[in-house]
Amino acid sequence: MTSSSVPPAGVASPALRPELWLGLDTGGTFTDAVLLDGERRVVASAKSLTTHWDLAVGLGGAIRAVLAALPAGARREDVTLVSVSTTLATNAVVENRFSPVCTILIGFDEPMLERSGLAREGSGFVARIRGGHDATGDEFEALDEDGLAAAVREFEARVEGFAVAARFSVRNPAHELRVRQRIRTLSRKPVTCAHELSSKLDAPRRALTAALNARLTPQIRHLIEALGSVLEAESVDAPLMIVKGDGSLMKAEVALEYPVETILSGPAASVVGAGFLTGLKDFVVSDMGGTTTDVAVVNGGRPVINAEGALVGGWRTMVQAVDMRTIGLGGDSEVHIDRDLRLRVGPRKSMPLSLLGHQVPDVIADLRVLATLERLPEFATHFAFRNPGREPPAHLTALERRVWDALGPEPRRASVLVRNAAGLDALRRLADAGLATLASFTPSDAMHVLGRQHGWSVEAAQLGAQLLAIDERNARGARMAATPLEICERTAEHVIQESARIVLATALAHDPGLEARAGRWGPLGDRLMADVVAGRPFSGLVRAGFSLASPLVAIGAPVGAYYPEVARRLGAPLSIPEHAAVCNAVGAVAGVVSQTVDVLVNQPTFKVFRVHDPSGTRDYEEPEPAIEHARRLSQELALAAALRAGALDPHVETTVTERRAQVGMTVDYLAEAVARSTATGRPFAGHLHAGATPAG
Repeated sequence: MTSSSVPPAGVASPALRPELWLGLDTGGTFTDAVLLDGERRVVASAKSLTTHWDLAVGLGGAIRAVLAALPAGARREDVTLVSVSTTLATNAVVENRFSPVCTILIGFDEPMLERSGLAREGSGFVARIRGGHDATGDEFEALDEDGLAAAVREFEARVEGFAVAARFSVRNPAHELRVRQRIRTLSRKPVTCAHELSSKLDAPRRALTAALNARLTPQIRHLIEALGSVLEAESVDAPLMIVKGDGSLMKAEVALEYPVETILSGPAASVVGAGFLTGLKDFVVSDMGGTTTDVAVVNGGRPVINAEGALVGGWRTMVQAVDMRTIGLGGDSEVHIDRDLRLRVGPRKSMPLSLLGHQVPDVIADLRVLATLERLPEFATHFAFRNPGREPPAHLTALERRVWDALGPEPRRASVLVRNAAGLDALRRLADAGLATLASFTPSDAMHVLGRQHGWSVEAAQLGAQLLAIDERNARGARMAATPLEICERTAEHVIQESARIVLATALAHDPGLEARAGRWGPLGDRLMADVVAGRPFSGLVRAGFSLASPLVAIGAPVGAYYPEVARRLGAPLSIPEHAAVCNAVGAVAGVVSQTVDVLVNQPTFKVFRVHDPSGTRDYEEPEPAIEHARRLSQELALAAALRAGALDPHVETTVTERRAQVGMTVDYLAEAVARSTATGRPFAGHLHAGATPAG
């Protein structure tokens, strides 16, 4: 498998519908579940709080809730497909939570190692051995099998897997394949080969992608096993699919081999779900969740793909993924007064006080006491508690250990847990690692006070706003202070402006030369942007502004409170589809299986046309048979990859792109050709124990 293509947003297959398909998504705050019937209609949906310390707990809650809402006459035995979009891989990369692996680098010099990023702290073990190929696919240096054996003996007991990357392995993977074969004779640990994850040149980035893949395998295995146990307990006997970063689907067994492809799985599912629910082909989609807002562009029914590969947590991978603009702005973003006495929202996530007060009413009593004080303690709006079932790792700092020891299972004021900003930062790091939960005032609280959101404790939200107002008054040293209601209105306005700004920035970035540089568009552009998102006129004498040329699709639970005003300021037609609050879960089950394979033909020497087969190379004396072989090979490989990923009756589309070089005025010759085949099909659905499997 070399790369992956993207399914059209909202593809619907015409025949052989399963009776019920179950879609799941793990978000920052909620885990969502939906059921689609044979007509591809949403017939039931449910939400459960996401349990970051064990995603399977939240997934189990959502599954049980949606199965309890089955339509009349339906049974859980009617579920013939389950598909999940997950934040597990993305969060592991962002938080640098990995399993230890050893990356075998074949033919890499020191600069290549440095450029890969694998030399930086926390990147795992690295062993460099001699070998590799050149750009033509010829062997550059013999493979050092003795060095390989020594590296495996040295690291095997300390790692959970191996990654293998060789120079120009996309031109000839022989050394990567040989190394994998040798490792399997010496160890039972899983092995990832870099050439199977990308067909593009850039050995250092391929090596990084392979290393991340190997390091993510245990996390994905845990999720699949835990989810499988939940499905078995609920008598759901159906294939399990996972959403990839480009929005297409793959079987859980394949995801175990290529977990890195699930990076940005959740945002990709949102784009597919938006197209499915609206039926639109050209639009800008904004997915606002609890933690982030993700914005993407869809053209002709297909999400725009990031040509550089997914960038996650500072790692530039070679994973095919939807081109997303993301900001730390969501319904559960922390609201605070910064050092310049400005109200800020995000980028950190926090549990809303209204939710905490709803779950633990004793917190409301604490908030009432705080609201009577003239001078508030530090971090007055913050509470924290340990997450259940978590034990701290050995590498905690002394300060982090003291904070951990002070935490308990019940929420406590942050002011009694930590003494200063350094202590709060340590508490935040524990929360980032999934060991603790930090609660404070958020936009969700503001919306409860303003009456635009319901379901949790309004009193806890009001008291949180009151504490922020007191905090601001004390910081300004003024008796005239904002009221709690004004704090909430300013919070809502901040979210509206920043949402409009990220939508505009995403749309402008798709026109060459219009993308901001260092976040700026120049004095005129900055002024125009600021006025548009604030909803104020640009000038008394000059009319100017922006308006979206495509519809704006807003999805996610909080969007109804903000996006009507965002769309008005952007002059955009707005679509908030039915089931927008569970759009990601819809997208998880509405996608298709799609695999793309590229086969390269080039001319390393005169009159030698070389086909770079993933299993080796083959030479021809003329270009036509070489191209035909590449075309046929790409079709066969794409079809096999799609079937293995879980496609039923996939169809294949093939294109050949040639690059020719000019000789003199009239003669040219073939320098390079790429045969690209994409195999696409709806996911296979059925019952696991009925003995049915896709053909092939």
